[in-house]
Amino acid sequence: MKEIHGDLIKLAIQGEFDVIVHGCNCQCVMGAGIAKQIKITIPEAYNADLNTMKGDSTKLGNYSSAVVHFGEHELTVINAYTQFNWRGNGVKVDYSAIKSIFEKIASEFDGKKIGYPLIGAGLAGGDWNVISEIIDEALTGQDHTLVKFSSD
Repeated sequence: MKEIHGDLIKLAIQGEFDVIVHGCNCQCVMGAGIAKQIKITIPEAYNADLNTMKGDSTKLGNYSSAVVHFGEHELTVINAYTQFNWRGNGVKVDYSAIKSIFEKIASEFDGKKIGYPLIGAGLAGGDWNVISEIIDEALTGQDHTLVKFSSD
């Protein structure tokens, strides 16, 4: 896993990544964190989320996606259903959902440049040490980068 500091969305729009992945809940709410920023900046990704069934627990471990173009660059935004809900205290991320999603991404986006934030470790309360191992194992041999948010 490569690691850089920056703004995942801006880097993706500039062509640094072919695919970006962010964690979503199964309630069709992208109201905080990077999901909210994606909703504002790339509304096609939010529309893809709205086209799924609100509150459907079978979304866990799956994703919706949107393909957008910025000039000649094509970007796929993955709404990864990594948690059922956003409410309440404690850990909301589902580690097996993360594993399932990243295994699918490795297969379906083989050879693409993949970027993601500290998925599941922020508002969802997950342990990044556990999550990073899951992602590294699932994306073995892939070009993937953790982007730790920095406004610089």
